[in-house]
Amino acid sequence: MNKLAFPILAALADGKFHSGEALAHRFGVTRATIYNAMQSVTTLGITVFSVRGRGYRLPKPVTLLDVDAVMQACGEYASWFHVQLLAQVDSTNRYLMQESARGVAHGTCVAAHLQTAGRGRRGRSWLSQLGGSLTFSVLWRFQCGAAGLSGLSLVVGLALVRALHAMGLTTVQLKWPNDLLVLHQGHWHKLGGILIELQGDMEGPSAAVIGIGLNLEIASELTAQIDQPVLGLNALSAQPINPNVLLGTCLSQLALHLSQFAESGFTHFQAAWTRYHAFHQQPVNLLLANGQTVPGQVLGVAEEGSLLVETAHGQQRFNAGEISVRSATCDC
Repeated sequence: MNKLAFPILAALADGKFHSGEALAHRFGVTRATIYNAMQSVTTLGITVFSVRGRGYRLPKPVTLLDVDAVMQACGEYASWFHVQLLAQVDSTNRYLMQESARGVAHGTCVAAHLQTAGRGRRGRSWLSQLGGSLTFSVLWRFQCGAAGLSGLSLVVGLALVRALHAMGLTTVQLKWPNDLLVLHQGHWHKLGGILIELQGDMEGPSAAVIGIGLNLEIASELTAQIDQPVLGLNALSAQPINPNVLLGTCLSQLALHLSQFAESGFTHFQAAWTRYHAFHQQPVNLLLANGQTVPGQVLGVAEEGSLLVETAHGQQRFNAGEISVRSATCDC
């Protein structure tokens, strides 16, 4: 990205017109430099209106992330985190994995205004636009090895759904193992997801890079590129969600849940997670890695986080890497 591109976007965040001349004066450059920076912006898929005689503006106002506002929303857990804001990154998880290997501090959170190559579970891509989603990753270090982190993604999901409920979005539910859903107009829609990557030994100290993407608003041009029904959190709220409040609230719940998980494991959260599971005791179709579809009914989750399903062969356990789960009664 052109080094001036994001400062200009920040100036345009109010949704008003700003002339090329005014922007050039503000940043101490020529109008040609402003023009070139705006060309750089459009290559990232960001829509900017350009009107002769009036200047540039974004289609609507955008609330940008601000470290101080995020820390305020964290409340008593603010000191637990070190928040870094990036204008643009290919993937917050990839970036933080590299930083973790260099020894960056426990509790480091990396959030990006623009993520160009976000990743989801099983190699899927995560699409995001400026102001359209909240994408961030958190580094959490554990004394136990990776073998002791079973159920971690479920605990993270529980923390997120409780954060959203605390913000008044009480219809949000969980989908095993790591999605947030809402039933909207008779169909399940995905609101966000989690991608966890582990570092360290199976038995010794380990670290988890917890990647989180939450949809705020889905642009129509993105919907066509996504292979399942999706929805933004703003569709569930009378007022647009402030991403700083959202990030701070999520971080505070993550601190609470992850510290308890480090002490007690998933068993402590098993019953609570089940209460928020959208498909609990519902008919589902399990899509196996070999392409086979297995119908069944969800019975719950086991003490280590695997999914318990009653199938034609009796009760079976499925692990997160093996299957995708779809409702047998409606989409998603």
